[in-house]
Amino acid sequence: MTETRISAVHKERYELLLDGERLFGKLKTSVYINGEEPYPTVGDNVIIQRNPSGDSVIVKTLPRKSYFARMDPNPRIRREQAVAANFDTVFILQSLNQNFNVRRLERYLTLAWQSGGIPVVVLTKADLTDDPSPYVREAESVSLGVDIAVISAKTGAGLAALEKYTQPESVSVFLGSSGVGKSSLLNALAGETVMEVSAIREDDARGRHTTTHRQMVRLPGGAYIIDTPGMRELGISVVQTPAASHESDASPFGAISEVFADVEGLVCRFSDCKHQNEPGCAVRAAIERGDLTRERWDAYVKLKREARFAEDKAAAIREKSARNKAIAMWSKQSKKRGEIRK
Repeated sequence: MTETRISAVHKERYELLLDGERLFGKLKTSVYINGEEPYPTVGDNVIIQRNPSGDSVIVKTLPRKSYFARMDPNPRIRREQAVAANFDTVFILQSLNQNFNVRRLERYLTLAWQSGGIPVVVLTKADLTDDPSPYVREAESVSLGVDIAVISAKTGAGLAALEKYTQPESVSVFLGSSGVGKSSLLNALAGETVMEVSAIREDDARGRHTTTHRQMVRLPGGAYIIDTPGMRELGISVVQTPAASHESDASPFGAISEVFADVEGLVCRFSDCKHQNEPGCAVRAAIERGDLTRERWDAYVKLKREARFAEDKAAAIREKSARNKAIAMWSKQSKKRGEIRK
């Protein structure tokens, strides 16, 4: 058995890094289909049965220090799809054009805080505007306590601000929708073309999915970047607690509190206030004063609703996983008993 790290995912085949050597592996079906191990992704450390003449076999996913996922886009597969793991920093990319969306930024910030990584907002394509300050102010209004960098991969402006997050052996992940310039930024940081860059549509600033699979790229200075396909929406989920066992889950409510500290700092007269017509409602008062926008309040309510649904779903998944493990254990014991009788 050998420990290695996943550097890329190509559908059902995994690229592995082992002492500078590139290997390929596939999952041990019986272990992963039965729910004994969580499906691995880019950045995961795994245990393999090495095969020198072909694909190795991945038998175990080791505990993660950070992780985020989305629901599988295939409606026939009702499970989470792992996106990236074991990263230090989450670069949340939004471009300074029609792509900029403060509500999406709130969602990405929530996912970043929940993942166990440190979020950094990166406003890309600064060369497209003469004055980025309105975008910066809007990003600052929802990015409480988060660094914001304004950069242009085309001119190189602002790239120096990212150096402290790309030190040797550090791992960062790009999070952003298609067309925000993830591939261009990766090429600028690498100092060479490591990713194809495609044009965006002029009418809505959306791009094609240049990155078709999840992969880890090593920069010249020794840092690693995990590039992911563009995703306009990511649902709130209950994910593995950083550095914990696979059976432990992290509630999304703590991440929501981090992003919406201004909202949760409002104290109503009554603890069970529904924020509708009750007297002494601090939320309604803040909206009326203009201290809190209706849009931010609605976004907060929506994410809280998703979080409650995610926790209920996570509980159901845990119960199903426990049943599958019990069945698998019973099957193994039955097989052993049968061999003993023989």
